[in-house]
Amino acid sequence: MSFTRRKISILATSLLSAGAFFTSHAALAADEVNLYTTREPQLILPLLEAFTKDSGVKVNTVFVKDGLIERVKTEGTKSPADVLMTVDIGNLVDLVEAGITQPIESETLTEVIPANLRGADNQWYALSLRDRVAYVSTDLDIDTITYEDFADPKWKGKVCIRSGQHPYNTGLIAAKIAHDGVQATEEWLKGVKANLGRKAAGGDRDVARDILGGICDIGIANAYYVGRMKNADPDSDAYKWGEGIKVVRPTFSSDKSQGTHVNISGAAVAKNAPNKDNAVKLLEYLVSDEAQSLYAKANYEYPVKAGVELDPVVASFGELVIDPLPLTEVVKHRKEASELVDKVGFDQ
Repeated sequence: MSFTRRKISILATSLLSAGAFFTSHAALAADEVNLYTTREPQLILPLLEAFTKDSGVKVNTVFVKDGLIERVKTEGTKSPADVLMTVDIGNLVDLVEAGITQPIESETLTEVIPANLRGADNQWYALSLRDRVAYVSTDLDIDTITYEDFADPKWKGKVCIRSGQHPYNTGLIAAKIAHDGVQATEEWLKGVKANLGRKAAGGDRDVARDILGGICDIGIANAYYVGRMKNADPDSDAYKWGEGIKVVRPTFSSDKSQGTHVNISGAAVAKNAPNKDNAVKLLEYLVSDEAQSLYAKANYEYPVKAGVELDPVVASFGELVIDPLPLTEVVKHRKEASELVDKVGFDQ
């Protein structure tokens, strides 16, 4: 573990154990806001520092790697949490279903964030996008592809992907179910499994590694990893993996809008937020041009706000057309998606 990550871990541990930190008068002051986040602090620190500089509101950040819902529930009505931030639509909906969030009214948020990327009752909001794309060998002349193509027998032994039970993939499978039903999705998943060049395992960057290594020709992974790889040290393995692939954004064959499946990072205001106004201010700042640009350039995630300047690598992928299916519809099929993964033995 690096020195920086060790410091962050120590800070997070101390904050989690020091209840007095938040019950003090200072933690409830008008110029502060308390953020509970499952995102690594170093990924969002530049945004929080910029918010404080812009607004004068100090952000007290607690990194909660696991058990966010349990922690907030245990704290009850005295919970100091103002904003709850996490990744994956499923995790956001879980916060709402656990009863630890509240709806908020904000013209800024509803004007910036499309309806399919926020809760119908405004209890959660997407802050950045993670498109699930095709990694394609640079040796192949392919500019368009559908998710269904990954089950085409012509790719037998040529497809790489991480575990089907990973949230990135259960989200994609759930979207397929929402579009085409369980039976069609099961047949598709069987076809993808039959085309695997190696066991569904590892991470998204391993997909790029194995394409460069000739194990596969195509794969499914998140686009932002390519931003990280292509911006890595030119002498690193990660850079070489990134240079060995190109990104093609797939669509569902049945999706007439030709949109690409996305997952999100997002946030909600805690049910018992003691600094609710500042919580709303923080969320509104996070969808500002400045913050969205920081998201795009620091994490290589796609901004939720249109027209924001992208990292050059991400910009080279072209415009992202999002599958218009509401994420609230996708998340309803998470359980079915997980069950299908096991049923077809996808990870075996």
